[in-house]
Amino acid sequence: MDIGIALPQYGTHARPEVIAGFARDAEEAGFDSFWVGDRSLTPVAPSDLYPGHTPENPYPQEYRTFLDPLTVLTVAATATTRARLGMSTLNAPWYPPLLLARSLTSLDRLSGGRLDVGLGIGWLRDEYTAVNADFGKRGAHLDEILDILGGIWTEEEFGHKGPHWTIPRAYVGLRPAQPVGPPVFLGGFSPAALRRVGRRAAGWVGAVLPPEAVAGLWATARRAAEEAGRDPDALRRHIRYNATPGATADDIAAVLAGVRVTGADSCFVDFQQATREPDEALDLGRNVLDRIRNA
Repeated sequence: MDIGIALPQYGTHARPEVIAGFARDAEEAGFDSFWVGDRSLTPVAPSDLYPGHTPENPYPQEYRTFLDPLTVLTVAATATTRARLGMSTLNAPWYPPLLLARSLTSLDRLSGGRLDVGLGIGWLRDEYTAVNADFGKRGAHLDEILDILGGIWTEEEFGHKGPHWTIPRAYVGLRPAQPVGPPVFLGGFSPAALRRVGRRAAGWVGAVLPPEAVAGLWATARRAAEEAGRDPDALRRHIRYNATPGATADDIAAVLAGVRVTGADSCFVDFQQATREPDEALDLGRNVLDRIRNA
């Protein structure tokens, strides 16, 4: 199982000047991938609660400061040569798909074909209001975005006329480094989300959950792949783990060992809610790697 780490992006870690050095040091330490998230707004009176939170504490307070995910990945890409670049997850319906395709293609080329695109639809209605997107149609928007990305990445001339976007037929000269475009992984935890993974994606960007919950969700994705005529064994799983304050390297290594048992292809750790400084996060990450290698 590959091991990844979240890049400095939010809270007290939102310091652009440390991203390049952090990425270089993390790659040298042996991390296989780098990850970012996507937040556009932290409302004073939010419409929805972050999963597991309360009205008194509606979302992680660290989310009040959040660097742009594609900018962070771009800096990391220019500072490294091996580690994959992932998103957990980019909220696709916030972005015009043509411009999203341009940004992702540019990043794939810049990184030498190291990009894994992670797309989701979010959970906070206020963020959709702020970017003038329709929260109620976010699933349908994601499906159409997937159609557009696939066409732009594989066709020399591309045009699109759908229920939400129209793109005049045009030449596509900007090609991704990966032959048919970067692999697309989808987030989500509902049966509908996992069915979309099985039908349309390279795999799932999930989170640490009870084993029985993971098994049920993954079975849903595999059945959907089979029904769509796709190979379910080709689907891959990237699992996110948000380390909690006070967690030790032994604690985190034990969680990763449990994820490995489920058959996940990779697990990446976000230390930004467990530490205050990027150096502290990287030191803890190195200690976790040492324990996994010596297990």
